[in-house]
Amino acid sequence: MRRTKKIIAYALVIGIFVIAGIKIYSLNTVNRNYYTKLLSAKQEKIITLASAPRGRILDRNGNILVDNIGVKTIVYKKNVDTKPKDEITIARRLADILSMEYIEKINEVKEYYLILNQDKTDKLVTKEEYEKVQNRKLKTSDLKKLKLQRITEEMLNELDTKERLAAHIYALMNKGYKYEVKTIKDENVTEEEYAQVVESNIQGVTGSITWERTYPYGSVLKNILGSVSSSKTGIPSEVKDEYLKKGYSLNDRVGISYLEKEYEEYLKGQKATYKVNSDNTLTLLTPEKRGNDLVLAIDINMQMDIEKIMEEKILAGKKLPNTEYYNHAYVIVSNPIDGSIIAFAGKRLDANTEEFSDINENIITSAYTVGSVVKGASQTVGYKNNLIIPDGKVVDSCVKLHFVPEKCSFKRLGVLTDITALKWSSNYYQFLTAIKSTGKAYHYNMDLNVTGADFKRYRDIFAQYGLGVKTEIDLPNEQIGLIGSKVADDLLLNLAIGQYDTYTPIELVQYINTIANNGQRKKLSLMQKVVDENGKAILENKGQILNEIDLDAYYFARIKEGFRQVIDGGTGRGYTDLKWNPAGKTGTSESFYDSDNDGVADVKTITMSYAMFAPLDNPKYSLVVISPNVSHENGKTEYTAYINKHISTEVSKILFENY
Repeated sequence: MRRTKKIIAYALVIGIFVIAGIKIYSLNTVNRNYYTKLLSAKQEKIITLASAPRGRILDRNGNILVDNIGVKTIVYKKNVDTKPKDEITIARRLADILSMEYIEKINEVKEYYLILNQDKTDKLVTKEEYEKVQNRKLKTSDLKKLKLQRITEEMLNELDTKERLAAHIYALMNKGYKYEVKTIKDENVTEEEYAQVVESNIQGVTGSITWERTYPYGSVLKNILGSVSSSKTGIPSEVKDEYLKKGYSLNDRVGISYLEKEYEEYLKGQKATYKVNSDNTLTLLTPEKRGNDLVLAIDINMQMDIEKIMEEKILAGKKLPNTEYYNHAYVIVSNPIDGSIIAFAGKRLDANTEEFSDINENIITSAYTVGSVVKGASQTVGYKNNLIIPDGKVVDSCVKLHFVPEKCSFKRLGVLTDITALKWSSNYYQFLTAIKSTGKAYHYNMDLNVTGADFKRYRDIFAQYGLGVKTEIDLPNEQIGLIGSKVADDLLLNLAIGQYDTYTPIELVQYINTIANNGQRKKLSLMQKVVDENGKAILENKGQILNEIDLDAYYFARIKEGFRQVIDGGTGRGYTDLKWNPAGKTGTSESFYDSDNDGVADVKTITMSYAMFAPLDNPKYSLVVISPNVSHENGKTEYTAYINKHISTEVSKILFENY
């Protein structure tokens, strides 16, 4: 029995050795070619060129808004076995070829001198200091710092102009991570320089093409189209880690603002990669590939027509009384069905030069009191809480609360219904609704004793329309307006008529679109689609619904009828021609202006707003126009110029006649 066990044990040992032998034979013989190839691949030198063309940005009709232009570039890729003195030689050769403008940095020159003159710089450190390194009281890096500190200006004067250029080139060769391709020169590279570099076959150096953005329509919408970092700045430090995780290099050019930033992952191109041969020539492995094209919903011709109208009307308006503080306006055109933005214009006039600047970005960042334009949302509070009787009669008047001056409509408006209250923009009607929303009935000189819950009731409904919340438009840095923190009786009434919280122009666009869509609030988008190199859509705007307002269609029909009557004989008469069957709302609000730029708003002004959509039953366009500070109280006249109306009339006309 014991002998049998021994035999089995020996057999197992022999079996293990046989299996191990087969494995070793397999590794050394059968798979030799595989592992040889694997090792060879690891030793291959691969370089990726500095940039690839980004995708273009086009308007809805295929007009190119942003394109690429190739720029000759000189780049360097460090080999793993390249020594600092080898790089000095490379830098010197490049300094013989390249002409470069640069700001000399003393640290770059000292670093270069240190490597170039090791025998001299070694003597800048004392014997005692060397001994401290041996005794681990100083680090080797500390010695280098001491040497750099002790290199004198007299020593650096040994370097002529060409050597100093070589010092700068050497610094560029060693900027960032070792494995990255370094840009040596990417501006004004001449044909002769480019050819010389390519023909000189300098180790690790090659000519490349980088791609700069070009704008066929000049400055039109340029700030919203966004910008791209340079090869020198590379990835912004605040997003470095995020981009490195995605496979970017530190010196990669990326979108850093607005649409270029928002659609970076689609617009970025694929860089070419090359194998470096033993004779330092290159073999293409993967060709560069342009990024995907971003097609906007913007109509660039409409945009330019609207900007022209705005400039003409702003200049004309400045000639009218009380316009000392008026200098800018906004116009936004949208497709209310899918939330796409077709025109996006902000213009500011410099009164001294009579020149205009684009302030399109303020459409998503600057907020204003917009006045009665919000009364569609206010009416919704009344309908949802059974505070309004459809077609019920109310005689317009004033409201007097305790310790609060009388609050009235802009004039006595007679007998009103819920629809005509919108048509004539009755403040009194909204005041009564706001008072009822607190659970009380109005009586003269009453204490309303409002609470935060009363404000929340309104703001919750307003938010469902896109007022006081982000619209989620596809632009970075969208802001919301100021939400008032104070709770007071009169402020609740002010909130109901758009005279308390502030809203951005883009919030008004989403608000009017939501009314046009019978309560569906849709995400706003400048993007129509993103297409690949074959024109195939890989991303589309399909009108994402953010929320739906729980209100019966009957009530939405009444709001829309009230808005139709606003333009048909009401406060918005003449803002949009009736033949296009428009519906909309005007707003006039008290605002404040900082007249002396001391950070304190010291002048009481008037801001005018208009929001509309048309046609009523099958909307094609929505339009928002805001003109801040069109008038002010100067103690002499209360004249308010109808600049907003003039802009709205002309823009409405071209929308339906030309587009």
